[in-house]
Amino acid sequence: MAENDIEVEGFEREGSGVFESKTLLKEPLLRNRINNTSQLAIVGSNVYPIESLDYEIIENDLFKQDWRSRKKIEIFHYVVLKWTLALLIGLFTGLIGFFNNLAVENIAGFKLLLTNNLMLKERYYQAFAVFASCNLILASAAAALCAYIAPAAAGSGIPEVKAYLNGIDAHSILAPSTLFVKIFGSILGVAAGFVVGKEGPMVHTGACIANLLGQGGSRKYRLTWKWLRYFKNDRDRRDLITCGAAAGVAAAFRAPVGGVLFALEEAASWWRSALLWRTFFTTAVVAVVLRGFMDFCKGGTCGLFGEGGLIMFDVNSVKAIYNAPDLLAVIFLGVIGGILGSFYNFLVNKVLRSYSFINERGPLFKVLLVMAVSLLTSCCSYGLPWLSGCIPCPPDMLNQCPTVGRSGNYKNFQCPPNHYNGLASLFFNTNDDAIRNLFSPSAEKEFHLSTLLVFFVAIYFLGIITYGIAVPSGLFIPVILAGASYGRLVGTLLGSISDLDAGLFALLGAASFLGGTMRMTVSLCVILLELTNNLLMLPLMMLVLLVSKTVADCFNKGVYDQILILKGLPYMEAHAEPYMSNLVASDVVAGPLVTFSGVEKVGNIFHALKITGHNGFPVIDKPPFSNSPELCGLVLRSHLLVLLKRKRFSKQRIMTGSDIMRRFKAHDFAKAGSGKGIKLEDLHITEEDMEMYVDLHPITNTSPYTVVETMSLAKAAVLFRELGLRHLLVVPKTLERPPIVGILTRHDFMPEHVLGLYPHLHHHK
Repeated sequence: MAENDIEVEGFEREGSGVFESKTLLKEPLLRNRINNTSQLAIVGSNVYPIESLDYEIIENDLFKQDWRSRKKIEIFHYVVLKWTLALLIGLFTGLIGFFNNLAVENIAGFKLLLTNNLMLKERYYQAFAVFASCNLILASAAAALCAYIAPAAAGSGIPEVKAYLNGIDAHSILAPSTLFVKIFGSILGVAAGFVVGKEGPMVHTGACIANLLGQGGSRKYRLTWKWLRYFKNDRDRRDLITCGAAAGVAAAFRAPVGGVLFALEEAASWWRSALLWRTFFTTAVVAVVLRGFMDFCKGGTCGLFGEGGLIMFDVNSVKAIYNAPDLLAVIFLGVIGGILGSFYNFLVNKVLRSYSFINERGPLFKVLLVMAVSLLTSCCSYGLPWLSGCIPCPPDMLNQCPTVGRSGNYKNFQCPPNHYNGLASLFFNTNDDAIRNLFSPSAEKEFHLSTLLVFFVAIYFLGIITYGIAVPSGLFIPVILAGASYGRLVGTLLGSISDLDAGLFALLGAASFLGGTMRMTVSLCVILLELTNNLLMLPLMMLVLLVSKTVADCFNKGVYDQILILKGLPYMEAHAEPYMSNLVASDVVAGPLVTFSGVEKVGNIFHALKITGHNGFPVIDKPPFSNSPELCGLVLRSHLLVLLKRKRFSKQRIMTGSDIMRRFKAHDFAKAGSGKGIKLEDLHITEEDMEMYVDLHPITNTSPYTVVETMSLAKAAVLFRELGLRHLLVVPKTLERPPIVGILTRHDFMPEHVLGLYPHLHHHK
């Protein structure tokens, strides 16, 4: 986060508000600084302006003409292309998911093999130096990528994807550079031994892939097939990015149905049946791709450690037999998971605020913070197993015990032959293998109570201090590890009175902790069932998730919702705040309002664009073009810039819409990819042009959404969110007044804005 205040010329709320040629805006967030306009948010660790996305279809004359002129073959091509892009998103996301897994397994596997070989020779100090050095090099490389190339790639990325699908366009969150760093930074970070997962970043990766494919072609790379232009709008990109987010979950967990439900429950703000079909198709493609590559790797062609990943924890070997006392134990697990999960979120919040003081000092300090956390993690991973006792290998083992020369579940560490170290089997493994160990039946794997307790405490706090550093880091795996360890601990304690195996208790503990931190229910339940291949656990899984979410909701919000607030992203909730019922729409609009006539002087438009940052302007027809002032509609800033750049002006104040309709096509006003649209600086307006007129009717959306000024603000907020709007026009209740009162935008519904105007409502929250 930059130290200095940010000075933005003419930057204020979209579509309504007071002109100010220069507005001094303070940074939001991480130091409890209030941003009354909610126009800035943190991306990476820097503060950037926030814009909204135009999910509403702009039904102007050009759009209607284009739609009427489309032939059946063009509509067919459009539909085929939508499904083709869904196929490509699934294909590429599956490929990257497999590549990520293969890279992590082999890099981490060879690092652990090298360390283990030195320990077998009793070169313990040298083994630690090699282990810590490898971790430090990998961590520094991941941090350098994040700090210097794409700061937006840090963290899991799920809050940013969730914000985009809510209608928030933040700087470079889906850029190609972010995709590159997300892939390689995640591989390096997980292989470096951090208590992070590659599953959260896969959601962001899938969204980035979808955004890249959904650009609607590219002139730079000569991808200008005419049917691609139909995707040059925010609505189609939103649908593709929803498919990408679902594909990311499917690729991370091999859970295609869970991916669809994750997109529905957590990521997407708008949903419809057609989108359900496409996301399901996308995740099915991912599942097929992963299955094909896993079969290919079974012959050992993917390296020594290539088969261990793509986490599939088969706990089907233990039957889920339970009775009434077991249900009480499951409810107890849910309560513990809710309490621990809410406390976890509280600590993550505090750590993120603390790290902002370091990260805002620049890229070098971000890298140094990552190196410090890497050294701490290496010390814990190498040092704590020395506290653990040695356990005899189980008799009649099919697998080698202790494991030597390859990835495996039984780590020798400093133990004598035919013994293994419990803590080393958890710490000195990839995260996926550690979870397999915790989920394994008690007959196959034994852990002392002290081992489980030490591992839980270490993973719980290492996961907290690791999230927030400048590496791509997911929360799923740390939470599953911590939850599984305390779940197995409870299962071991209740072993004499419970019919459930300790491995099943570990699974339920992981579910309870996930429910307590992320507050998802349906999608988590299905993801865990697909992961473990044990449908008999469904009733218990549902029960523990419902209990943990209910308990945790009593204390704070889910972790992703907290991060959205921390970053200052103006997220629109599905429900209105209670205090909004005490206000009406006209109470929060600001003025004076910037409006244009149907035929407006070029100089007035240019001046308004120069001194304001508004993205929508009401168009009002006045005599002689109408009998009395009436609202014609809304015109977008981006459309005005296109019209002014082409200079289709007239010297007289007359309607020239027919000439504009002949010279322009709807795709001329389509949204450019990656924010590369026309800027005000690109215009070359002369003094002579300033005195000319331009007809705005052909590019004016004549059917904008409007509400009467006396509508409840709570009702307007729900309408705004459900329809995915960027501008909501407020019209007067009586005819004698001007035809428009103001415009509501996303920022007008933000609590800091509303409660800043009406502080007394704090008591009614």
